[in-house]
Amino acid sequence: MSMPVVLIAEELSPATVEALGPDFEIRHCNGADRGELLEAIATADAILVRSATKVDAEALAAAPRLKVVARAGVGLDNVDVRAATQSGVMVVNAPTSNIVSAAELAVALMLAAARHVSPAHAALKNGEWKRSRYTGIELYEKTVGIVGLGRIGVLVAQRLSAFGMKVIAYDPYVQAGRAAQMGVRLVDLDTLLAESDFMSVHLPKTSETVGLIGVEQLHRVKPSLVLVNAARGGIVDEAALYSALKEGRVAAAGLDVFAQEPCTDSPLFELENVVATPHLGASTDEAQEKAGIAVARSVRLALSGELVPDAVNVQGGVIAEDVRPGIPLSEKLGRIFTGLAGEVAQQIDVEVRGEITDFDVKVLELAALKGVFADIVEEQVSYVNAPLLAAERGTAVRLVVDPESPDHRNLITIRGTLGDGSQVSVSGTLVGINQRERIVEVNGFDVDLEPTQHLAFLTYGDRPGMVGTVGGILGDAGVNIAGMQVSRDAKGGQALVALSVDSAISADTLADIQHAMDAASVRAVDLV
Repeated sequence: MSMPVVLIAEELSPATVEALGPDFEIRHCNGADRGELLEAIATADAILVRSATKVDAEALAAAPRLKVVARAGVGLDNVDVRAATQSGVMVVNAPTSNIVSAAELAVALMLAAARHVSPAHAALKNGEWKRSRYTGIELYEKTVGIVGLGRIGVLVAQRLSAFGMKVIAYDPYVQAGRAAQMGVRLVDLDTLLAESDFMSVHLPKTSETVGLIGVEQLHRVKPSLVLVNAARGGIVDEAALYSALKEGRVAAAGLDVFAQEPCTDSPLFELENVVATPHLGASTDEAQEKAGIAVARSVRLALSGELVPDAVNVQGGVIAEDVRPGIPLSEKLGRIFTGLAGEVAQQIDVEVRGEITDFDVKVLELAALKGVFADIVEEQVSYVNAPLLAAERGTAVRLVVDPESPDHRNLITIRGTLGDGSQVSVSGTLVGINQRERIVEVNGFDVDLEPTQHLAFLTYGDRPGMVGTVGGILGDAGVNIAGMQVSRDAKGGQALVALSVDSAISADTLADIQHAMDAASVRAVDLV
């Protein structure tokens, strides 16, 4: 029997090939050459790429034997994950390979901006000795605000603590006790903006975080602030930052990421108080080697039918066929749970009921946790690091299994206790021979809703006219309702409207709905 073919489409470290081992036929091609790629991928069982090779629907269609696409890095902009999923092709990456490199670059940018390294270097190379012009500031005994206390944020906090800095952080999904153990004081965003001498951004890019540091926020900071963004472009509004730097409302900035990349022409590059790098966060020899070795191991697991912890779209391994359809549902329920909670839960129970409990359902707990943290941490969440992320945030997790399910053949529920003692829950099931996903319960209210890309959940006092109010506001905002469920605990009691809509609902529109309904809770969840 011939060995599986592993196609290496870009230059990877020798350690990557060594990690693959002797059980595969290794072939090479230039992934940036489209014709060469399409010819070579036709007989490949797996392909390893970095950032130059585009694995899109056309490439996937040309690869009937392909089982796994492995990206030796974190980002997946060059891989069409949706098309791969539709083709039954697993996509894996190396989610933790660059965290040390990214943290170190953030610190480097902070130091460079604080000490005017870039303009002083340029001046000296031009024959100018300008010591007095480039007087900088020390980090020692200053306050640094970390926006996003995920793994990279924690590493940055640890390194800056060693400089003698006072560390504060904003992250609504980290408990204060956990932050205190790391010597970090948790604050709200307004407090962080007001107190920080330095600020470093370490958030994922989501609909909620785009533009988080914008015009309004940059009017609240100290004029001596040094701002660093080595996370994702767009979290800091570049136009607002330019104005703040130009007007002296922000002292300096260090940037590694931009809203549109590659970015070679930005007004920010004209300013002496900006030090910029071309997205070098993962560009170290060590990070590249870690990434290559990690994805090589994932390819070995995938092609041997083993559990693949870093799969981003499908879950490999010896999992019962009856359990597999519940994996994506569990992940979606986890994301909905986080959207409903709006904060980190102290306790999360993943409850699995019904016939499915005849099998090992541990993977459903992992999938649920993967969903819970997918939209709140900067790093890629996998089946391996999701439990670690929960532990790091002080969240206790429990899998509850019960063969009895009175209302549904199988039922998956995520139930959590928040810091104030309140509970949040969401349940889902699979129906029909096509195993269609349905949300059937939200915070104790019975619903029947498909978990589409854009959802909203509104809790309010039951009274006439509220459904029309919601429809009118969404209509004025150009948001089309695809599905709606109304549920209540009693006539005149508490009611829930669960909506699926065709596009994301803006924060302003949500605020209008909350005001018009006098709603107790208004939450939007985007599963994109």
